[in-house]
Amino acid sequence: MRDTMAGGRWRALLLVGFAELFAMTLWFSASAVSPELTQLWELSDAQQAWLTNAVQLGFVVGALLSASLTISDTFQPRYVFAGSAVLGAAATAVLAAFVTTALPAILLRFVTGVALAGVYPTGMKMMAGWFKTGRGMAIGVLVGALTVGSAAPHLLRVIGGVGNPRLVLYGSATIALVGAVLALFYREGPYQPDPSPFDPRALGRILRDRSVILANGGYFGHMWELYAVWTWIPVFLVASFTHRGVRNPQELASLLTFGTIAVGGIGAWLAGSAADRWGRTTVTATSMIVSGSATVLAGFVFGAPVWVVAPFVLLWGFVIVADSAQFSAAVSELADPGYVGSALTFQTAIGFLLTIGSIQLTPKIAEMVGWRWAFAPLLIGPLLGTISMVLLRRHPDANKLAEGVG
Repeated sequence: MRDTMAGGRWRALLLVGFAELFAMTLWFSASAVSPELTQLWELSDAQQAWLTNAVQLGFVVGALLSASLTISDTFQPRYVFAGSAVLGAAATAVLAAFVTTALPAILLRFVTGVALAGVYPTGMKMMAGWFKTGRGMAIGVLVGALTVGSAAPHLLRVIGGVGNPRLVLYGSATIALVGAVLALFYREGPYQPDPSPFDPRALGRILRDRSVILANGGYFGHMWELYAVWTWIPVFLVASFTHRGVRNPQELASLLTFGTIAVGGIGAWLAGSAADRWGRTTVTATSMIVSGSATVLAGFVFGAPVWVVAPFVLLWGFVIVADSAQFSAAVSELADPGYVGSALTFQTAIGFLLTIGSIQLTPKIAEMVGWRWAFAPLLIGPLLGTISMVLLRRHPDANKLAEGVG
């Protein structure tokens, strides 16, 4: 029996991990080709930003709706995941096939975001259903898969998508459909609670739980930085390389952007293993201190030689998402077991709502002071997030984290 359970958990890890990786290629599919779309459709800076922000806003709307209706706790998670991935792939394919102006593209990106709200939190619940011991590592692998998947459109652009945005969009949609099929092979794990009845008061209980609030506070600070950096790092790199006089700055920036985002997958996996041994609060606080420092150090690195800029942004990419999974693992350990899916969905909804502000703020700061110091205001997020995790470590419920490690 124990061997069967062990085999099942590693099968679930691989299955859900690859399904998440493939489905999340949709997230930056349009953002990766925004230089081409900006030229083809004559987009303003605000419209260019909304190609990403529409996904964030759609995710928030979808996640809040899902949390309020407890969808991920009422229906079988594999069907929620698969159906959501198909919807997102369809919206992306329609964008590639028929859209030639900004407004319908932004609306379709909004639909994609709504769909992805049924993928990411649901995937975390699926992982938690198989892992009690080693949960931080398992959700870390999931977030790592999300990270690599989010980076994949930049790689598609490098290998043939420069000047050909439809290739990237169709490629992302096709890969996401593969993820939907994989999700259908998932089976519920031994720690997966039975579907819970709809309870309109469940969200209120989540909002009154102080330890969950503190875990969410860490996540919100982390998210303020993360997606603004992921969205604007290619622009920062192009500006830095152009200032330096580097040849082919667009291609080099796309390749390095892929590496900066994708290397976070390794960071999430290693940080998950570390958090299971040393504590979620310790790992998350350490990660935010390092990544927060990078928001200011980026100004000193701007315009430096490639051999300086490249390792800096790769290290930043490694740590900036390393802590992400541990906030979700913490909520899965602290929240009411019957409504973990709703608690995770609510956490991600508010976190992604905050990213809309930081994504919009960053280019406005760049207009005033240039891209050298555009990331510096993001420091406030990791700072407040670190304070939340220090307070959580002192809370009595901290003994529920990582099987008592904290």
